[in-house]
Parts: sequence; structure tokens; C-alpha cells
Amino acid sequence: MFFWKKKKKEKDFESKFEELSATVLTEKDYKNTRKIEQYVVERLEQMIEVTKEIEDEKAEYRLVTSYLNDVQLLEDMPGEERKQIADVASNVVQLNAARTEFLNSAKKLSDAQFAQIEQQEAGMPDAIRRFTANEMYRDTLKKDMKYLEREKSEWNLRREYLGHQQKSLKNLLYVVVGLAATAAVAFVILQIILERDFYYWWMGLIFVTAVLVCTLYLKIQSDGSEIASAERNLNRAILLQNKVKIKYVNIENAVDYAREKYHVRSARELEEQWQYYLEAVKEREKYQRTNEDLEYFNGRLVRILSKYRLYDAQVWITQAAALVDPKEMVEVKHGLIGRRQKLRQRIEYNLGIVKEQKAEAQQLLDKVGTMRPQVEKILFAIDKLSEAE
Repeated sequence: MFFWKKKKKEKDFESKFEELSATVLTEKDYKNTRKIEQYVVERLEQMIEVTKEIEDEKAEYRLVTSYLNDVQLLEDMPGEERKQIADVASNVVQLNAARTEFLNSAKKLSDAQFAQIEQQEAGMPDAIRRFTANEMYRDTLKKDMKYLEREKSEWNLRREYLGHQQKSLKNLLYVVVGLAATAAVAFVILQIILERDFYYWWMGLIFVTAVLVCTLYLKIQSDGSEIASAERNLNRAILLQNKVKIKYVNIENAVDYAREKYHVRSARELEEQWQYYLEAVKEREKYQRTNEDLEYFNGRLVRILSKYRLYDAQVWITQAAALVDPKEMVEVKHGLIGRRQKLRQRIEYNLGIVKEQKAEAQQLLDKVGTMRPQVEKILFAIDKLSEAE
């Protein structure tokens, strides 16, 4: 097992979340230049953030590709040259096995875990801090998404409730007017039949009708204002949820990649392995003081491999078994291919986000007023960054 080997096949990260909600700009908003400018600025911020992710992913992609090229170069070597390298690597493997046996009394890491951490020892503290920070940020974003989903549901329910209430009040208003008209007709008929004066009856009818009609009308108007307010708050919740979802997808992808890269379930587990590694290193240092042969063959292996202009000859010290056993080399290659495929998927996914956000921003260019030159300049810069290899 090697640090390039994939632990298990996971679900594509594109399917982790449903599509983002549709744009929240209403027809009225398209007449408001300030709202459109704010909306475009938010889209540009999202594109810049995603573009930075793409740059990091492309750098990692180039690194993995370089290692794959080294593997291919080693596999394509003539048999005699491969044998020379395998002979030296065999000595390295045997000496490493002796060292491992010495450390087995307090061994808490597998050979693959030890080799992986050893290869990335210099950057491991930063990797642990970054992994931990990403997990904490992911959890925060998850809580934010749940809160915004609840808020969105509440405003949607509020809008629907007010809509039904407004409709019921309108129907009641029609009923009141209808009853008032019916009563008026009845008063007229009774006046004619009884030949009596219904003055006070008329005043009472007019007063009651006026009070009911005014009360219902004012309530209908109030409901209309509250519906408009609920729609504004609903659109705001949708916009915030979209932004949080994009951040969550990227941070979740980063956490998933760290899990796969280090073969752990969490940052806490990686930190534990790092502590175990530091303890093991102390024991190893005691052993290596008297193990000059291992250092000699490590240096010899690097010198031989350096003649072939590999991207990183030093890394094969910890992967010497792959130089001896073709099956181990296949495992290394498959692990690298898996990492590169996942990186490619992440790059394509983020490029898709940038493309969608750019298309939406370009559609609104004619409506951003004096901001158009700055917006076009930023879009051009984003294009250059996202297209760069």
C-alpha cells in the first residue's frame, strides 16, 4: 500500500448537492441599476473565489502528472537498466524492513502510513492545520445552510399564508357589499309597502357597511405590503443560500480530497498519526545513527535515478518496493491516476461554476452603468486565469 493508493471509490462530488436555486432578480429589480450592480459584484466575488480554487487544483494536477510521467519513464526503461535500479532498491527495501522490525515494538503506524507522512513531513503541520480549519469551516457552512433553509421555508410559508388571507378578505368584502346591497333593496321595498320612514335604518346600514368595508380594505392593503416584504426576505435568503452552497461544495471537496490523500477519516485522525510518526522518528533516529548502509543505498538510488531526469528522484527512497515489484508499481500508478481523475473532476466542476456566473454577469453588462469597464476587466482577468494551464 502506498501514499498514492486510493482507499475507496467515493461518489462524484458533483452529485453531493442539488442544483443551486435560480436567480433572485425580479422584473422590478431589472429596472434598478443599483440592485443589478450589487448582484453583478456578488457574482464576480464568487467567480474570483472559485478561480483561486481552480489555480490550486491545476498546480496539484501538474504535480500528480509529473509523478505519473516518472512512473511511465521507469516502466519504459530497458531491462538491464531496470535491473540495476531494482538491485539498489532491493537493498533499500531490505534495510528499511530491518529498521521497521526494530520499531515494531512500539509501532502504531502501518508501513504505508509511515512512508506517506515521511514523504510529506515538512508540510504536515500546515496540512493538519489546514485540514482542521477546513472541517470547522465546513461545519459552520453546514449550519448556515440549515438556518437559511429554515428561514427560506418560513418566509415562503408566511407569503402563502398572507396570500390566502388576502384572498379570503377580498371574498368577505364582496359578501359585505352584496349583503349591504340586498339590505338596501329590502329597505326600499318595505318603505313602499309600509309607507314608513326608514331614515335611522338607512343611517345604520350605511355606517356598518362603511366600517366593515374600510376595515377589510385596510387589512387587504396591509397584507399586500407584508407579502412584498416576505418576497424580498425570501429572495435574500435564496441569494445567501446560493453563495453558502458554492462555498460548502468547494470546502467539502477539499476535505474529501484530504481524507483520500492521507487515508484518514478526519483531521483528528491525521493529527494522531502525526504524533505517532514523531514518536517513531525518534526511535528511527537512534537506529539510523548506526545504519550507514541505508543512507549509502538511499543516496546511490537517488543518484542513479537522477541520471534519468525524473521530476522527483528523492521520492523513490520511500517507494523503493515499487522499483523491485511490478505489482507495487501498478498500485502506485493506479493511485496517481485516481488522484488525477478526481482533480480533473474538481477543475471541470469549478470551471462550470465560473462559466455559469460569467454568463449571468455578461447578460447584465448593459445594466451596470458606469461599472461596465471594471466588470469587463475583471471578467477578462478571470478568463485568463481559468484558461491557463
